[in-house]
Amino acid sequence: MTIVSGFKRIALAAMAATALTASGAYAAEEPLKIGFVYVSPVGDAGWTYQHDLGRKQLEAELGDKITTTFVESVPEGADAERVIRDFAADGHELIFTTSFGYMNPTVKVARMFPKVAFDHATGYKRGKNVSTYLARFYEGRYLTGVLAGLTTKSNKIGYIAAFPIPEVVRGINAFTRGLRSVNPDADVNVVWVSSWYDPGKEREAAETLIAQGADIVTQHTDSTAPVQAAEDRGVHAIGYHSDMSKYGPNAHLTATTHHWGDFYISEANAVMDGTWESTDTWGGIKEGMIKLAPFGPGVSDETKKVVAEREAAIASGELHPFAGPVKDQAGTVRIAEGEVMSDGDMLGFDWYVEGVVGELPN
Repeated sequence: MTIVSGFKRIALAAMAATALTASGAYAAEEPLKIGFVYVSPVGDAGWTYQHDLGRKQLEAELGDKITTTFVESVPEGADAERVIRDFAADGHELIFTTSFGYMNPTVKVARMFPKVAFDHATGYKRGKNVSTYLARFYEGRYLTGVLAGLTTKSNKIGYIAAFPIPEVVRGINAFTRGLRSVNPDADVNVVWVSSWYDPGKEREAAETLIAQGADIVTQHTDSTAPVQAAEDRGVHAIGYHSDMSKYGPNAHLTATTHHWGDFYISEANAVMDGTWESTDTWGGIKEGMIKLAPFGPGVSDETKKVVAEREAAIASGELHPFAGPVKDQAGTVRIAEGEVMSDGDMLGFDWYVEGVVGELPN
């Protein structure tokens, strides 16, 4: 299914059955309006910050061929539907909705505006004019687990998590798989905060985990509060989304960082040249969507070497974080030796691997 966005663009496309590239012709006549819906403040680190870096890269690359607009701190639910609908009604022809809870509102509004292209991050529902996109965060998680396993002294890692959806569970499990691959005695203790962005709750969770003996804390939340708590308490932290080292110059070991700019540029070009299609994109280390932040002072040279070797192995396809045998908490083999967990099964993760302490909330 190819989306040709906007009535004016359709008219121009009909007129431009020539040797001119569609994108060049369109750019000269009318910039493509692109909207971004953000779940938290842009700030200077975190999930939304990385998406906004991608938006800025898009602007820098395509210049006056496009215009972009964003709305930040949009709650998941009715407010999200209103913002997405307003973007579409205002002539935005490509709309990126960047949080899991925007999925149903995105699909609903997309049905009202069939000539607008929608890209929804982290969801699984698609339509004729709705694509999904995601990064293989779990590859970075695995690497940071390896780093944690080689660095911890207490063998207790604290993990602050937002909501028990497959994406978050997959990250916890990948981290634990990396941890246990180099340190079978270490385990992961999870605290759920029921929010993507709540610095107060995130800090409280980090302090609780540190008080219980964790000497490294990591997170699947959006603020820098866990890193700051680790810095204040003299333990280590592994950030997420962005390089968070300036919030914990001594604590910060590294972070799994996300890079959306190339994808945003590709999608905008596809809309402008009339080749946009409803697809599912899932890129990782190999595609440059996932990278590690620079290592902090607490990482030894030997650990850097091991992590770099594992990173190269993932990029080449030699190593998969969920290659069997994969056991659940009860020790039951879920993925047999010689097998690799499928993308479909990873997208539906609803159980913990061996090495995670506690029960997964319903």
